[in-house]
Amino acid sequence: MIASTRIRGLLRSLPVFATLLVLTACGTARAPEVETTRGIMPHRAAFAIQEAETLRAAGKRVWCVPFARNASGVQIRGNAGTWWDQAIGQFPTGKRPVPGAVMAFSSTPSLPMGHVAVVSKVLSDRMILIDHANWERNKVSLGMAVKDVSDANDWSRVRVESQPGTFGSVYLIDGFISPASTI
Repeated sequence: MIASTRIRGLLRSLPVFATLLVLTACGTARAPEVETTRGIMPHRAAFAIQEAETLRAAGKRVWCVPFARNASGVQIRGNAGTWWDQAIGQFPTGKRPVPGAVMAFSSTPSLPMGHVAVVSKVLSDRMILIDHANWERNKVSLGMAVKDVSDANDWSRVRVESQPGTFGSVYLIDGFISPASTI
């Protein structure tokens, strides 16, 4: 009975949805499209996850740098806090998230060695998903939401969703480093 009531409600709303689709097709104003298709190459993501699991199984530490390097193809070494400066002139860099790009967190007192994560999906101009390692000690986190909280909407300040529905502290971002293959 409850299911059939819901179905009738949905059927009643179909004309509204059809009208919206027709209006959209006729060239009415639409929200700006955000690239969401490229993402991390599946073979890179699988390799990065496998390498992290191998390290953990051997009792070794899982770090953000090798995970980001393996998942993105951005071949930079050294502490995460040095990646942005190393990338300039070597890889495409920018201030907007692109799927597959490395998000370089600035070195700060709370992140003295910086942090790197890989953009897995752009949800909107202010929200993305990232894959990264060692945000939670010695673990890989996939599909973690990040919200741009900068005043200028320039992705210079973000909050990371460490627990579902809970965005934590504000972190400074240097920018985004794309693999050379996206030039």
